[in-house]
Amino acid sequence: MKHTLFKLALCFFTLVPAGSILAQTQVIRAFSHRGGRMERDENTLKAFQESWDAGYTGFETDVRMTKDGVCYMTHDNTLERTTNGTGVFEEKTSAEIDALRTKKGNKIMKLEEFVQFLNGKDNLYVEWEFKTMPQKLYPQKRLEEYVEKVYQAAKSVKTKNSQFVFTSSDYRGLRYLQTHHPDAELLLIISKPLNDETIAMAKLTGIKTLGCKMEGTSRQMVEKAHKEGITVSLWPGQSVEDFMLGAYLGCDRMCTDVPLTVKKWVKKNAPWLKVIY
Repeated sequence: MKHTLFKLALCFFTLVPAGSILAQTQVIRAFSHRGGRMERDENTLKAFQESWDAGYTGFETDVRMTKDGVCYMTHDNTLERTTNGTGVFEEKTSAEIDALRTKKGNKIMKLEEFVQFLNGKDNLYVEWEFKTMPQKLYPQKRLEEYVEKVYQAAKSVKTKNSQFVFTSSDYRGLRYLQTHHPDAELLLIISKPLNDETIAMAKLTGIKTLGCKMEGTSRQMVEKAHKEGITVSLWPGQSVEDFMLGAYLGCDRMCTDVPLTVKKWVKKNAPWLKVIY
């Protein structure tokens, strides 16, 4: 099904003239997911720097907090997949995390180091994902401490004309920001396609940007979401195929695990597609 949709998408875009209405109006904000996790060592300084060097100003990253309250950029709540350590991340001290290395030999990046990387760079789009699952790792008091640290770190970045978005599949952290920092832009991640149910969830929570699964999402539902004032971000973005399917579906934002590959492919094969990297 996915391959069939991609063929339709490719056919659709191939037939669209460079000066068409669609080419003029559809704008996709592309961003490097974990710094390009399928091309680089995810969530490391090296990954983000190489995405920046390739022309990306859009990034997504994940934040977790050690038991002594230090935040790092890492996706999993366990250490085995990406590092030479074992056990639960949140049960480690910062000293223990600092002693680890990724499977490719890089340091585990601190939140403050990510802020330093962003400092002085303008026109950024950054998604800061709250990784607070399983929820037992972040009871309410700890959750609030964690969210506040991430929010304040983002606010401390010295940048101009930049857009920072706080995202999560755990509504608790987003709800905290709605209450304590109503200026924060939020995105609710849902492991479902965009449909009537997920659109209703956006309305219920008051969050106007949804990150939904591409599989099962239709152009009609994206159009319906847009009519409801909802911004649509689609995932996963593991290939050029995924990126072009997202474009066909009409999404506003699209993550990509292969940012360098996507940028080169679009430049060569679909230069009329307006993508903000």
